[in-house]
Amino acid sequence: MMNVFCKTLLASAMAASVVSSAYAAEPLKVYGKLNVTAQSNDVSDETETTVQSNASRFGVTGNFELSNSLEAFYTIEYEVDTGDEDKENFLARNQFVGLKGNFGAVSVGRNDTILKVSQGKVDQFNDLSGDVKTLFKGENRMAQTVTYYTPMFGDVQAGVTYVASGDSDQVVGDNTSGEDGVSMAVMYGDAGLKNSSIYAAIAYDSKVKGYDTARATVQGKVAGVVLGGMYQQQEALDSGVSDNGFLLSAAYDINDVTLKAQFADMENKGDSWSVGADYSLGKPTKLFAFYTANSFDSNDQDDNYVGVGIEHKF
Repeated sequence: MMNVFCKTLLASAMAASVVSSAYAAEPLKVYGKLNVTAQSNDVSDETETTVQSNASRFGVTGNFELSNSLEAFYTIEYEVDTGDEDKENFLARNQFVGLKGNFGAVSVGRNDTILKVSQGKVDQFNDLSGDVKTLFKGENRMAQTVTYYTPMFGDVQAGVTYVASGDSDQVVGDNTSGEDGVSMAVMYGDAGLKNSSIYAAIAYDSKVKGYDTARATVQGKVAGVVLGGMYQQQEALDSGVSDNGFLLSAAYDINDVTLKAQFADMENKGDSWSVGADYSLGKPTKLFAFYTANSFDSNDQDDNYVGVGIEHKF
């Protein structure tokens, strides 16, 4: 059933793109990426080789001018797991609709929380085995949300995500129903460091997916090196246990090659370090290689990953 739906979605997207020039704004854009690695995973003292997908995705997005001061926008996105044995391998990602104007932008639906968005691009190994979510809470995409972004005030923007108690991920412990959650952040600069030399954010989750979480993120360029840092405090609502952690990352471009390194540590959880390199074949396509070692306090052993891959965006 899911494959039939996605084929219909793709056909509709292609048809709509042909006639898009007849409308204002950009009513529909097809986009996505394939990120696939061949890697060796040494986990729990067992080694296996895999050819796996890393958050590969397909989506449609667009906006439509309703008046001189009001615009509708939407996104429907699915994750595509190329390595899954099940041929019906689509998983829901961000799927929302909203309005934007002089007041800012508000959207409803399935969406990343503001705290997750606030990390910018500090995670140099996002979607791979060294992803920050391995140790840090707060990397949440919630199903029942209302999100608001303020207009830009110079280089500053704020946002808030309301998570409805009806979201199944809001149920904690033995409770039969969840609680409302709120995620909020204030962000400075451009996360891509194209329009500003520094990016910084302060964010807080209250009662989101079983945790209260405070996060501070900063990233900037120093002598051609992109340096990033994150500090986080996370408290489990069911136990009241609070843990602190940090992440440090760096990237340096040498012509078409980007060298990367990252270290993360979370109290009572463990630590993770990664090194890697990307080689750009062109704007949409890159080859890459990485090594990651994750060490967890719960079992006193390391999980090691080494892989090479290709990513193509469209």
